[in-house]
Amino acid sequence: MANVNHVAIVGPLPPPAGGMANQTKQLASFLEAEGLKVTVVQVNPPYQPKWAGKIPMFRAFVRLIQYQRALKKQLADVDVVHIMANSGWSWHLFAAPAIKVAKRLNKAVVLNYRGGYAADFFAKSWSSVRKTMDLVDDIVVPSSFLQDVFQQYGKQSRVIPNVLNQARFNPESRQASMKPRVIVTRNLEEIYDVETSIRVFAGILQAFPGAELKVAGTGPELSALEQLSKSLGISEHVEFLGRLSPDEIAALYKSADLMLNTSVVDNSPNSLIESLACGTPVVSTNVGGIPKLVTDQHDALLANPRDAESLIKLSLSLLEDNSERERLTKNGLLTVEKFSWSNVWQALASCYQAAYVGAKND
Repeated sequence: MANVNHVAIVGPLPPPAGGMANQTKQLASFLEAEGLKVTVVQVNPPYQPKWAGKIPMFRAFVRLIQYQRALKKQLADVDVVHIMANSGWSWHLFAAPAIKVAKRLNKAVVLNYRGGYAADFFAKSWSSVRKTMDLVDDIVVPSSFLQDVFQQYGKQSRVIPNVLNQARFNPESRQASMKPRVIVTRNLEEIYDVETSIRVFAGILQAFPGAELKVAGTGPELSALEQLSKSLGISEHVEFLGRLSPDEIAALYKSADLMLNTSVVDNSPNSLIESLACGTPVVSTNVGGIPKLVTDQHDALLANPRDAESLIKLSLSLLEDNSERERLTKNGLLTVEKFSWSNVWQALASCYQAAYVGAKND
């Protein structure tokens, strides 16, 4: 790409292997494969010294100082700074400082904003957020849902989907299960409402007594969810797998008959796309950007949040109707094509070039 040879990505890296961390790592790898030099400025490095991580207030101060130093040093020679941003404290602690340092160094800045809480965050903090956001050269969001949020605040953005690793997430080598296998691949946090997924599975189990539920993820709700499984009398059918590697997650998708997503807040969850790419049908809530990510009755089945009864009915309709499951699976594989690297790279290269030229002309 003319003029742009060196890109810095500012964002988290695994561990833990969350959505943004995985996207940061994956994006760096794909950009390097295109011949670009890539520098990753990690916002969540291990604490140095290690003992600092045991002191809550002190560790935040240490990390902030080290982060500021890393930004000044590692952004000095780059052409474009690609900042992975989110709402809340993540914005104030990581995204905003990176924008300010990059612009003081006269660098082109591409803000890659994500997160289902954007509307709430902007409503509370827009006056301070806007001042920093005005400094960036381009804004990228992974969904039209977030694009609409930015538009409400007078900010133009371009939609560039999250990239899907098709070498990992594909329908090849699917494993036929002897009994219905339902999976959940979200962290065990309130916003993902895994409680409803467990209640939905209890309903599925009444129709399919041999069914099993595999839950991949970690979080503060683990104990409560384990207790719920026991109280519903289904604990012997439910397995909490903890945090899995990307390859293990792909294998889990390929072993499943149904993926359940019962989140109450969401934007453009990678888990839905990864599931569809592996040929696993999806039953999900219709919150946030999900109805713009998939289409109800076309490539997924959607219901209102916390509506366990409707989610049970949709799940059973898929498990009981092979032709319906095959139709949704076929459409889902077509949907995920837009997340291929070739499509994402074409849009991203144009974005980088425009930001670079714009910054040079300022």
